[in-house]
Amino acid sequence: MTEFKSIRYIEPSQHAGKRFIQRGIEGSVVMLNLMRFRDVADYTANPELTPEVPISGAEAFNRYIEHTLPFLHESGGEIMFLGDGGEFLIGPEDERWDLVMIIRQSSAQSFLAFSSHQEYMAGIGHRTAAIEDSRLLPMTELPIAK
Repeated sequence: MTEFKSIRYIEPSQHAGKRFIQRGIEGSVVMLNLMRFRDVADYTANPELTPEVPISGAEAFNRYIEHTLPFLHESGGEIMFLGDGGEFLIGPEDERWDLVMIIRQSSAQSFLAFSSHQEYMAGIGHRTAAIEDSRLLPMTELPIAK
């Protein structure tokens, strides 16, 4: 019997980043984030951020949000929606997401500047410690016929 290792998605690949830039998105971009948290946050990759006592992935993600909000707002971004996830009504029955977040950035360029901001990057380890798996879907708005 072959054992399959599940693939986890925490950070964008170089190829995905290149495709995002090549889309040439004009105007604002909306990011759909789906996140599944670790039961206990894993700060192995960022020991300097490790709390004195173990915390949950959800608590680590809250620390990430608190750290990130000033940089998000400074870059012209905003959280449009933050909510509890769950199981899909339409989709894989064995897939669940703990948190759903929708972010609007004023432009693709402002998103790229935000995501590479040195002070923002200093706290991204909270996100890495929190996340078991995630998805990030950049979207552009379509006109709605009236």
